[in-house]
Amino acid sequence: MKKVSYILAFISLCIFIIIFTSFEKPMFVKMDQSVTDFFYGNKFISAFHYIGNTKVIVTTSLILLIVLWLRQRNFRGMLFVLLSIAGGRVLNQIIKNVVDRPRPEMVDQLTSFSFPSGHAMLSLLLLFTIAYLLSEVVVSKKNMVFVWVVAILLTILIGLSRIADNHHYPTDVFAGWTIAYFWFIICVFWYEQRKTKFNKMKK
Repeated sequence: MKKVSYILAFISLCIFIIIFTSFEKPMFVKMDQSVTDFFYGNKFISAFHYIGNTKVIVTTSLILLIVLWLRQRNFRGMLFVLLSIAGGRVLNQIIKNVVDRPRPEMVDQLTSFSFPSGHAMLSLLLLFTIAYLLSEVVVSKKNMVFVWVVAILLTILIGLSRIADNHHYPTDVFAGWTIAYFWFIICVFWYEQRKTKFNKMKK
């Protein structure tokens, strides 16, 4: 992982802390309202929420684990997936319960807490984990760039879908993205350290 990724992870953590401590301040409340007004009701963006729901995340994660086990015997990769996605899910629930933020008011609203967005957080972790693991086997730099562009675009659209549906405030989504990226880089650091240690043992 390049140094710029660690710098971005630090910046992401700082942004998350700012949102975490300030989302109730007038500036952020006004921003939430403005962004929600812009995206609310967008049917195209709203459709992407299906990709980020729990069943899709769990099913895709299980398929990824099976592929890593049967085709590659990549047990470190399997642990990486569990640490990134399952660990991210636990982190999301801990933060939700600490912050205890109600969701936006609307008819038939979800009853779980709002901050940070689970869709935004877990979709980033899943898609970035898949893209990272694919980057280990994809030879073409052009194809690798394509994989990452698709992962980033889907992550953005899934997060924005929660705003379009008014199930989350924009600050919930931004916080989900930033803490997810920070957690993802921690998981990558662990994975690469284990991989380096294993390669040294083989020599």
